Amino acid sequence: MPRTCRNPILPGFYPDPSICRVGEDYYLITSTFEYYPGLPIFHSRDLVNWRQIGHVLDRPSQLPLDGIRPSGGLYAPTIRYHEGTFYVVNTLVSGNDKAGNFIVTAADPAGPWSEPYWLEDAPGIDPSLFFDKDGRAWYCGNRECENPAYHGDTEIWLQELDLAKIQLTGPKYALWKGALRGARWSEAPHVYKINGLYYLMIAEGGTGHDHAVTIARSETVTGPYENNPRNPILTHRHLGRDYPIVNVGHADIVETQTGEWWMVMLASRPYGGYYRNLGRETFMAPVRWEEGWPIVIPGLGRVEFVHPAPDLPEQRWPTAPACDHFEAERLGFEWNFLRTPRKDFWSLSERPGYLRLHLRSQMISKWENPSFIGRRQQHLSFAARTAMEFTPQSANEEAGLILLQNSDFQYRFVHTSTDGRTVVKLVKRAAGEEEVMAEKPVSAGRLYMKVEAIEQAYSFYYATAPEAWKPLLENADGRILSTEVAGGFVGAYIGMYASSNGRPGENIADFDWFEYAVLFDGQ
Repeated sequence: MPRTCRNPILPGFYPDPSICRVGEDYYLITSTFEYYPGLPIFHSRDLVNWRQIGHVLDRPSQLPLDGIRPSGGLYAPTIRYHEGTFYVVNTLVSGNDKAGNFIVTAADPAGPWSEPYWLEDAPGIDPSLFFDKDGRAWYCGNRECENPAYHGDTEIWLQELDLAKIQLTGPKYALWKGALRGARWSEAPHVYKINGLYYLMIAEGGTGHDHAVTIARSETVTGPYENNPRNPILTHRHLGRDYPIVNVGHADIVETQTGEWWMVMLASRPYGGYYRNLGRETFMAPVRWEEGWPIVIPGLGRVEFVHPAPDLPEQRWPTAPACDHFEAERLGFEWNFLRTPRKDFWSLSERPGYLRLHLRSQMISKWENPSFIGRRQQHLSFAARTAMEFTPQSANEEAGLILLQNSDFQYRFVHTSTDGRTVVKLVKRAAGEEEVMAEKPVSAGRLYMKVEAIEQAYSFYYATAPEAWKPLLENADGRILSTEVAGGFVGAYIGMYASSNGRPGENIADFDWFEYAVLFDGQ
């Protein structure tokens, strides 16, 4: 039976993918916005099976995310390889200390990566790099037009990159405004040289339902670029809002060592109506060239959940266990923080076999670096469980699980104190307003907590003994965790949280283990 590729290849919040090949190895990175570490990097040898090997930006000195607004931070990166060096170019948006476009380099894609080289006079977002066969390197990005005629009136521009200084040099060239007359948000550019011609592939229409991939070509890298008469080469905006894969766009392409071409792109899976809790995910599809232009998914023209696999030897990686017992020396790559941690508020060594969170004044409802460690929700239906040891000492202290979309949209499932008694409580925060959805008294210092999501129905259970589950609240509305309700560019997270809510605190919460299990993924 022919092998297949199952989409998404990276489920959950992994948007804006960029890919490169080095020999028989493939490397892929995605955006991370306000989350730290920044820019996860994945490795594959068959384009189907991927394993994370690190993060590009994993040191506070590289990534000043202090005070970053929700959906600010690290926008669309590009990864490229040239003469023994890996390059990643990226944009930091709304940074308080630094902001703009920068480049980092590495000899090994697993790291360490360099400190950022901040680029001068490099407006716009979504930067890309192109290394020509004549030895010259080029930077490509988007920017607002000089006299914009409408909101989203942008263009793609190009400038040479001095690799010795890692700075831009020479004149800037305006290349293209997109395929459609009045195209909005021409962005995500990538330049390729294929069969002697230069191709400029971009996204346009914005990263929502009208998203699309378009392409143009030229005999010279600086243009002029000829519009592909068959544009867009990929979009799902004509398929309707009930199609199970939407928002397709922001793509990159790669040629395999066997001569095949493949495209990676972002897309979303709405469920329970047009609601996208998982954010924008990474999908993949085949490409064929005809008459000097790419045809994406020949004969079909739309991304599906299953495509024939690339003609490459299969390379599976060990499956990550569903349960993290916190017995390693470092947190796994799946765990993230909000914004840059300037001090260690967590420990795997203070109590071996436990993840310890120190309660601090920082709150997850503010643009701070709270005591939060979370991972992506990656499936339509899942169960997350933990065992936590924590005794609240005052009404302002809380610790437990959190389902997070951003600072204003979340569910906090916590052990806390109310009116002199300890309780397990569910707090819904929507549009910045908080509501206690349910509350039950508990006296145990060790508490078992579980969240089960069946699509948009999220249910919360607790226990004071293993598997002795009691419902706190069932079938809470999960739509507040979607992009459509909460706004922004990220997907939902679930994780562990502890806070003294604006007051100094010295208490701790110990998590014995954390399990994330798939119940159903809708396909």
